Amino acid sequence: MKGITILAIDDEPAIRKLLRVGLEAVGFQILEAATGEEGINQAAQHKPDLILLDLSLPDMDGREVIRRLREWTQTPVLILTVRDSDADKVALLDAGADDYVTKPFSMTELQARIRSALRHAVGTASEACVTTAALEIDLASRLVRLRGREIHLTVTEYALLALLARNVGKVVTQRRLLNDVWGPHAVDRTHYLRVHIGQLRKKIEDDPSRPRLLMTEAGVGYRLTATASS
Repeated sequence: MKGITILAIDDEPAIRKLLRVGLEAVGFQILEAATGEEGINQAAQHKPDLILLDLSLPDMDGREVIRRLREWTQTPVLILTVRDSDADKVALLDAGADDYVTKPFSMTELQARIRSALRHAVGTASEACVTTAALEIDLASRLVRLRGREIHLTVTEYALLALLARNVGKVVTQRRLLNDVWGPHAVDRTHYLRVHIGQLRKKIEDDPSRPRLLMTEAGVGYRLTATASS
């Protein structure tokens, strides 16, 4: 994707080199920073299209970097982390990160996550109609079509799907889904999601037991994919 600038904030020179070589090979322009403070300054000066952020920085925690960035920019932030606990992932997303990739990662996976975040950033979720693979969600008319055929959803099913569609390609945490659809009293009632996501999959997936559109991020939340997963 030519003309796209990515800022990589990571204190390990070997990781920055890996990112630079792998991403420049597919047309991205790469900026580098070794500390959180340097990364924030680079972001303010160069206004990159996307930020890759390592959490373990020498001068500040990655969550503090996210907090300071979110004070003035909505630039997509993709976390590179070795912390693979569900609690850490949820905390990152709730802090304002757009997505995360757990180290070690493949360059193919990273490139796919970057493309997804960039698609979201250019306004997919603000459009009146969101199209993902064979699914079309008309947010203005509150209609959902699968391969051109209108499908009926309950009020709750539509509310869940619309929230995921507004964040297409991004993980939406269980807590946010429960809060936005059922209210703050329901943020711990994850069984609500299991039931209604299961019902949604029966209506939009070719094989609900092997979903390709509505994906689970175990222990974290759910993602409506921009394209069908293989």
